[in-house]
Amino acid sequence: MATYAAKRAELHRMATAEHTCPFGLKALDLLKREGYEVDDHQLTTREEADAFKAKHNVDTTPQTFIDGQRIGGYDDLVRFFGREVKDKDAVTYKPVIALFAMAALMALAASWAAFGNLATVQAAEWFIAIAMCLLALQKLKDVEGFATMFLNYDLLAQRWVRYAYVYPFAEALAGVLMIAGALMWLSISVALFIGGVGAVSVFKAVYVDKRELKCACVGGDSNVPLGFVSLTEDLMMVAMAIWMIFKPMGLAH
Repeated sequence: MATYAAKRAELHRMATAEHTCPFGLKALDLLKREGYEVDDHQLTTREEADAFKAKHNVDTTPQTFIDGQRIGGYDDLVRFFGREVKDKDAVTYKPVIALFAMAALMALAASWAAFGNLATVQAAEWFIAIAMCLLALQKLKDVEGFATMFLNYDLLAQRWVRYAYVYPFAEALAGVLMIAGALMWLSISVALFIGGVGAVSVFKAVYVDKRELKCACVGGDSNVPLGFVSLTEDLMMVAMAIWMIFKPMGLAH
């Protein structure tokens, strides 16, 4: 019976009492998932780490060696196995997709708990209101960062800068009131106003001026491109407000 030598790799990573390198753990996990037996060398002091980096003329750890050849850090290891390294600066819709998916699941769960039915009118209303709250939360994590991005395209904020700081709180207020079904005159007014101004602003920036901007809809640190996502957020608020005005009384499920 033929025997095969195990694939072996050598990994050097920081693991001190004060700091365990997360990329070292990720490299170790990746090597094991790729079928390697790993000689895991943990650098337990800063002096050990500095000596290792000086010896191999590298700036960072972890460092992986396979068949005596230095592969490099975690990203280099990912590339070595033919996998794609994620670009932190690349535009992506993932944060928005995750947010709306969670809002939908929460709305369905609430509908089931309240009515024993998933497909209800209330579930659709809750979906929009919960999405508004989650979007507001993303902005409230860093109001200053949101305001900076928002000022790039919002027409009202460009005339009255403080509006950029008010917007996240207004969106949160409207969403919470719509979930509660309380003070509807206030939630409808706020949603109509900020949604209407936002829709006009985004449409002008993207479809009239043809500007390529990042959307502030999920906070100031996002790489979501400005366009249909932000426009959808604004139109969703307007549609919800209009629905609440003309909604038949007693219609919930």
